[in-house]
Amino acid sequence: MTQGISGLLFIQGHPLPVSDIWKYGMLALSVFLLLVALIILTCQLCECQKASTFGKERKHSSENWNGIRQENGFKGKRSVTSRLDIAQQPYHAIKVQRVQRELKKLGVYFSPPSTSSNAVGHLGSDMAAPDRSQGKLRFSLLYNRKRLELHLTVTEALGLSSQGCTKTFIQAKLLSCVSSQTPDLQHVAHEWQTQVVKNCSSPTFGDQFVCTLQETELAKSSLKLEVKHFDKYSRHIPLGEVRIALNALKTSQSLEFCEELQKATKDAVGEVLVSLKCLPISQRIEVGLLKVKTASLCSDPEKRIFARIDVFCNLLKQKHQKSKPKTLAASTVFNETFLFHLPESIVWDYAVLISIYETDSRGRQLVGQAVLGKRGPNDRNDHWDRMMHSIQQPVAKWHPLLI
Repeated sequence: MTQGISGLLFIQGHPLPVSDIWKYGMLALSVFLLLVALIILTCQLCECQKASTFGKERKHSSENWNGIRQENGFKGKRSVTSRLDIAQQPYHAIKVQRVQRELKKLGVYFSPPSTSSNAVGHLGSDMAAPDRSQGKLRFSLLYNRKRLELHLTVTEALGLSSQGCTKTFIQAKLLSCVSSQTPDLQHVAHEWQTQVVKNCSSPTFGDQFVCTLQETELAKSSLKLEVKHFDKYSRHIPLGEVRIALNALKTSQSLEFCEELQKATKDAVGEVLVSLKCLPISQRIEVGLLKVKTASLCSDPEKRIFARIDVFCNLLKQKHQKSKPKTLAASTVFNETFLFHLPESIVWDYAVLISIYETDSRGRQLVGQAVLGKRGPNDRNDHWDRMMHSIQQPVAKWHPLLI
């Protein structure tokens, strides 16, 4: 034990000798590792320099390509936007066609926006439409003087247009003049509708309708028969109409008629007092519903009416607003205002649609509609122009309710 301890002390006090070969070998190995590290570092620096040079060349080529595309009249962003526009075009086209079809049923026409500029077409009426539609309507009338009843039999429609005869029905309205002082103001005394016939250009109906009618009312009553295309989700499209005055039905003989369809027209059933106010700073328009006059013969406390206001901006329909229900009377006062935010400048094409509905226990029924806009015909255009010349001041005017 003592010998081992003494041996260790001897080793610590006298280090072992190392040969020169090992010394030079370790030095050469250190130099070799240093050279390898320098080579790796040099390679990494070269790769970084190549990458930066390639990026600059790619950026330069991209700028040159963008310059060439700009010289040809388009940019990269525009191409992406155009692709998005093309992808969204079918849905937008369908939506525009739907709004155009809805406005067409109201007698208002927007021309589609131009693709080459921001100009928008005018708002007008169908004054250039033909006075006569395609097809005929066959029906019969009988007035029973003893029972004071009017009998209507709708037989068939002949030679309708193949484009609008997929689902066809006849809507009949018995119109009565309210007073001799206002012969243009009509009252819908009775309304009927036939069955819907599908996929036939000459549909056969055979529906019969009866109503009570005093003999003294024959002179101021007329019958309006409208051939319409049935639309489940929107307003029915009129294909033509026939009007017959009932002042000749004073005998108890059945009269057969086969009349050619004329262009569908609307009848005035009342008036609505509307105010318009332009707010250009906040880019809004204020529509005021002041008073409604209807052609009702008497007031009914059980019936109530309300108004729905729709604003169309360049073929885009804004969110509609409704008024509070009021008791039906010959003259109903509302005095309500509705604010609409306009997505575009007020100088663009706009149309305001006011629909008056009548409600009772059976549901709601359309009383009439008034349409006014920026470039509407006659009084509609005049009201809009007066609003544009009276900034932030309300301008009120009476408009006819049509149905």
